[in-house]
Amino acid sequence: MSDPDEQDLTPSYVAKGQEFDRDMNYIPDRITRDARRPEHGPVEGELWPVEPGRYRLIAAPACPWANRSLIVRKLLGLEDVISVGLPGPTHDKRSWTFDLDPGGVDPVLGIERLQDAYFARYPDYPRGITVPAIVEVESGKVVTNDFPWITHDLFFEWRDFHREDAPDLWPAELREEMEEVMQRIFTEVNNGVYRCGFAGSQEAYDAAYDRLWAAMDWLEERLATRRYLMGEAITEADVRLFTTLARFDAVYHGHFKCNRQKLTEMPALWGYARDLFQTPGFGETIDFEQIKQHYYVVHVDVNPSGIVPKGPDPAVWETPHGRDAV
Repeated sequence: MSDPDEQDLTPSYVAKGQEFDRDMNYIPDRITRDARRPEHGPVEGELWPVEPGRYRLIAAPACPWANRSLIVRKLLGLEDVISVGLPGPTHDKRSWTFDLDPGGVDPVLGIERLQDAYFARYPDYPRGITVPAIVEVESGKVVTNDFPWITHDLFFEWRDFHREDAPDLWPAELREEMEEVMQRIFTEVNNGVYRCGFAGSQEAYDAAYDRLWAAMDWLEERLATRRYLMGEAITEADVRLFTTLARFDAVYHGHFKCNRQKLTEMPALWGYARDLFQTPGFGETIDFEQIKQHYYVVHVDVNPSGIVPKGPDPAVWETPHGRDAV
């Protein structure tokens, strides 16, 4: 099944009797220092050189996968190096649109739809028009939409342009364990909520629900004794978990039927999530109204009425978290 965040507004996400399976085939190009061959990750596509001002990151704040790149860009201080375009929270069957910009046009790329950047490079692009995507400004062509490697390369390949006090998001001594933690977070939590929401049968849903909550309980236990996932400092693993937690009570608890508990009822996870939200670089990338509009309007299989709930109150995210004592 294709990514439901990128599909049209017709009832086609939930395949009856099937389990949700995310399409992970993305444009495999990488942006690296001097277009070098990177030490880690795929090199099946083209290599593009790091160059300030050459690229524009297109990332809808409503989308959790795009939200990662917005957070990492801020944490590393790359705002003046890589510009950003912000599509609106809803899209039609063709692609994400820039309906929040004056005239509905991205002010740098001059396009109404992200689809235009994909078609500029691949006229017959066969897959979903996904965010985040990095576009070469001069040519207007998409470079890559491979979201796990976009944030990886923002850290490893753009180091010459990081702010002086940028966090070490990939500590060498923790990397092996961190990769295992991130893999479990992706399969069981980031993707696990979608597996619940788009299950095509009761059996598929029940299995997805049990998997999700086994992982949530593991995280609750892990965060009871450490401030962040890998210890005393924020890493890429925290970024990847946070974008799901930020959407949990507003969307996933009800809309995706992940309703054993609310995030606010899990003391360690809720304190941890607020701690990150109140950390510069995190909370300012979250727009709860856009998040709700995206899920409740676009996913018509799950919410045919298109009604967007008014709650929950986002003010709870600013309450004291007490995590400095962990």
